Amino acid sequence: MTDLVRAISRRQLVGLAINDVVGSGVFLLPAATALLLGPNSAFAILLAGAAVALLVLCFAAAGSYFDEPGGAYVYTREAFGAFVGFEVGFMTWLARIASIAALANGFVVAVALFWPAAAEGLPRAAIIVALLGFFCAVNVVGVQHGARTAVLLVIAKLLPLAVFIGVGIFFVEWSRVAPESVPALGDIGEASLLMLYAYAGFENTGAAAGEYRNPQRDVPFALVTMIVAVTLLYTLVQLVALGTLPGIAASESAVAEAAGTFLGPAGALLMSIGALLSIAGNLGNTVLVGPRYLFALAKDGYGPAALARVHPRFRTPAVAIVVLVAIALVLALTGSFVELALLSVVARLVTYVGTAAAVPVLRRRLAGRPGALELPGGIAIPALAVVLSIAFLASAEWRDLAAGVAALGVGAAIYLLRRR
Repeated sequence: MTDLVRAISRRQLVGLAINDVVGSGVFLLPAATALLLGPNSAFAILLAGAAVALLVLCFAAAGSYFDEPGGAYVYTREAFGAFVGFEVGFMTWLARIASIAALANGFVVAVALFWPAAAEGLPRAAIIVALLGFFCAVNVVGVQHGARTAVLLVIAKLLPLAVFIGVGIFFVEWSRVAPESVPALGDIGEASLLMLYAYAGFENTGAAAGEYRNPQRDVPFALVTMIVAVTLLYTLVQLVALGTLPGIAASESAVAEAAGTFLGPAGALLMSIGALLSIAGNLGNTVLVGPRYLFALAKDGYGPAALARVHPRFRTPAVAIVVLVAIALVLALTGSFVELALLSVVARLVTYVGTAAAVPVLRRRLAGRPGALELPGGIAIPALAVVLSIAFLASAEWRDLAAGVAALGVGAAIYLLRRR
């Protein structure tokens, strides 16, 4: 049997972790949070980063015990058994499909800013097919190629944001970012889900652990580095956008418009290109990690055995990659991903709750495993992470919750069809 190749270095993994999180959210968050929270939004984003760090630490601790692919599926399977593990893995996989389809459509919307004809018809379909086909081919040919492409894209999308922050910070009117009275509870709840969406994606970092050179050490390092860097990035972008763009809450492209106020039309164009690269980078990462959930599930007997095969030449889960991209392509072209996207918030929260709850169990069962990361405070951090996830879940709309329950029911039925 051909094995996966351990080709991804620590430096590349840090790039992948950042790329998993920084997507369209960094460009959409400033206006959306300013609408709900006003001048409090910059401080709220900083606090959200600190809160999400609790979840990130749980994934870092769980990842330090394993060197096999599957991420949260593996963590919860080992802690709570096959059924719970499968449900978590299944929900995470569904979220990846919806994410790929949504990002492909988001990319088309960004292209349409430069080429309006791309918004519909044959041009739209051609762009989606070419984009997903490109990332599928890159990741089938080798995980190293996928990782290098992802790192190149993360550098390309961070450079415009660095210019935005580095120049814009000198044009901020600080009176606009001074915190005001506490917003309404409903606005805080809605903003919390928006910020969770912006910080989401970190759960993917451990999914391809079977192809990392030293996953038990590198996954925790990459996750911690990522959450510090991304929290700082999001907070500074919000400060600059809030402090330089009057009427930011009504803006459809706040970062680009804010850049236009101090960098002129060239700055607005640079941010628009940055948004395009950001979406592409996020999409490339999802195509890289998403199939690893399907691969791990198939290895344990869920679904056709072909999904667990490793390509003899390229040493990648080629069938799982092609199948995932093919399903996402159909959804992206038909628009039916919108319904599936209802699952994404609930699916992520199932992943978060499962992993956070698994950490104390793994710590007890796998005590003494070399290189394992032990979180300070005993069960305090995992417990807070579970409470945080449940609070986020309580903010979800009933349609999202109903879609999540329905998906769990479908997962339970599929679980019964496991190959022996």
